[in-house]
Amino acid sequence: MQPIFFAHLTDTHINVPGKNPLFEMDATKKLRETFAELGKLSQKPAFVVISGDLTQDGDVEDYRHLRTVLDEEKAKLGVPVYVALGNHDSRPFFREGYLQELPSEESYYYSVMEDRLRIVVLNTQVPGIHGGRLDEEQLNWLRDVLATPAPNGTIIVHHHPVVPTMTPMMDSHLLDNPQDLAAAIEGTDVIGLLSGHIHCNNIGIFQGVPSAAATGVAFGIEPTSNDSMKFIDNSGYNLVLVKNGQMVVHPMPMAGDQRIVYEWKIDASHAHA
Repeated sequence: MQPIFFAHLTDTHINVPGKNPLFEMDATKKLRETFAELGKLSQKPAFVVISGDLTQDGDVEDYRHLRTVLDEEKAKLGVPVYVALGNHDSRPFFREGYLQELPSEESYYYSVMEDRLRIVVLNTQVPGIHGGRLDEEQLNWLRDVLATPAPNGTIIVHHHPVVPTMTPMMDSHLLDNPQDLAAAIEGTDVIGLLSGHIHCNNIGIFQGVPSAAATGVAFGIEPTSNDSMKFIDNSGYNLVLVKNGQMVVHPMPMAGDQRIVYEWKIDASHAHA
């Protein structure tokens, strides 16, 4: 098979311009700069996936703005863009503002085929909470999809990561039921998983396949502190290569001044949750 090369972005956290700028940073500008960098690569990625926390506040107008930005950027890059939902996202407002559908709490997950590589986008977002979980209906759907192998394998995109992090505090941000996902992909053609949420590169092995979380497009988080969350002015994305039946991930940093824009102190009862 010919190698397949695409871009994995996550945690864009954009709002309508001028509204509640997160840490006084322009998240829309950062998203556009990331697409501009993709356009400068010697090889153009075949497509782009964004693994959740699309907006910061999750309002209808934020999703309309996101749709406008992504429509413009994907037209310039000339490739499809696929999105997943994260804990900051709202299912009904996403459906109304981004998909231009009637608002509903229906979970958003789907499968697409790109050059005979199957991309399965899952929804680990649970309305009203920070944590993530895969419900039984979605797991049943996933098992049905994976029952038929794809010619070039399957990559799963989801928001909440599944491999251990450097601290117990960050481990508390992982998917609540990774064992259910492990059981669903065991013995299937899944060759990798891509996620976000923790705003730092975190690469490991899950159920025998590589699993990679990317740093955020909007900001990063310093990964070693267990008594605070240090939000950093940096940005990045992953380049993903599927070659010889394997998923290979290349973390790509963006320019940023690396300053701490906010530090959230966490009391002892939460640090080891």
